[in-house]
Amino acid sequence: MSQSLIVVFDLGKVLVDFDYHIAVSQIAARSKLPPDGIKTFLGQSHAIIDYECGRLTREEFYEQARKVTGFRGTMEEFGEFFADIFTPIPPMIEIHAGLRRRGIPTYIFSNTNDLAVEHIRRNFPFFRDFDGYIYSYEVGTMKPEAKIYEVLEKLAGRHGTDIVYLDDRPENVAGGAARGWRTILHETPEKTRAALEHFKLL
Repeated sequence: MSQSLIVVFDLGKVLVDFDYHIAVSQIAARSKLPPDGIKTFLGQSHAIIDYECGRLTREEFYEQARKVTGFRGTMEEFGEFFADIFTPIPPMIEIHAGLRRRGIPTYIFSNTNDLAVEHIRRNFPFFRDFDGYIYSYEVGTMKPEAKIYEVLEKLAGRHGTDIVYLDDRPENVAGGAARGWRTILHETPEKTRAALEHFKLL
């Protein structure tokens, strides 16, 4: 069975953890807006959604952030603070490595932005070892919208039960299940490993 399957990984909270408080404290130290305001902007603003859907370029996002926060640094400094929030999740990286050792194709499937992707690619070697990458900012829409799932299917050349998809967000998992994908709601590395073993992938 495993020879026909691919495994599709969400990124944040699955392969890498992230903590926006790191960015909040660094950006707030160079801004007029207090930390709570920075946190709201990074977590809830339309600018973030527009950026991760590709409706804003990096430069346009920075300009919006600068206007809202009063950030007093360069775009490069802002980008470094904004993206330097990730830490790897070793047991999940080992699960991915185990799949690769068995010759199983793997894909990244993420709602994200170019600053985050560049930072992760530069700092985490495991990230280079996937067969394909689907990013919301390149596709122009975010999970759980159907279009981004369609793009993954076209890139991978697989559909339905040939796709095993793991994500920590139930609504995103439901989007895959609606297309007939085999889905895993990622809660812990141990549960995810057990689910992959059930599919005879590990």
